[in-house]
Amino acid sequence: MQAASFDYPYDIDHRGRTAATDYGDHVRDMIEQLLMTDPGERVNRPDFGGGLRQLVFAPNSPELAATLGFTLRAAIQLWLGDVLEIQALDVEAQESKLVISLTYVIRDTGEQRSDILERPL
Repeated sequence: MQAASFDYPYDIDHRGRTAATDYGDHVRDMIEQLLMTDPGERVNRPDFGGGLRQLVFAPNSPELAATLGFTLRAAIQLWLGDVLEIQALDVEAQESKLVISLTYVIRDTGEQRSDILERPL
């Protein structure tokens, strides 16, 4: 059994303590941190990150979505491959936003999860 982890983004619970979350939500939080971190942002891990924030002013297109799908799959496998196994990863350009659909299995628990991350561009 996995211990509770700090919630991300950092939050205070109703008791005034650091908010905690279960392991499944912690894995989802790690995915979000990875995708939203720009490569070069972390001093001791310059290759860490998915770079989604760099795309805020980029023109949205199916080509961007396809390229980003390959980039994100590689980043997740590199940095979180020991934690989860990707079952499906789809990136879709919808008007002014990117929609990332990720289905994965958490290796420690065998739990399958599906998450949708939407970020306006």
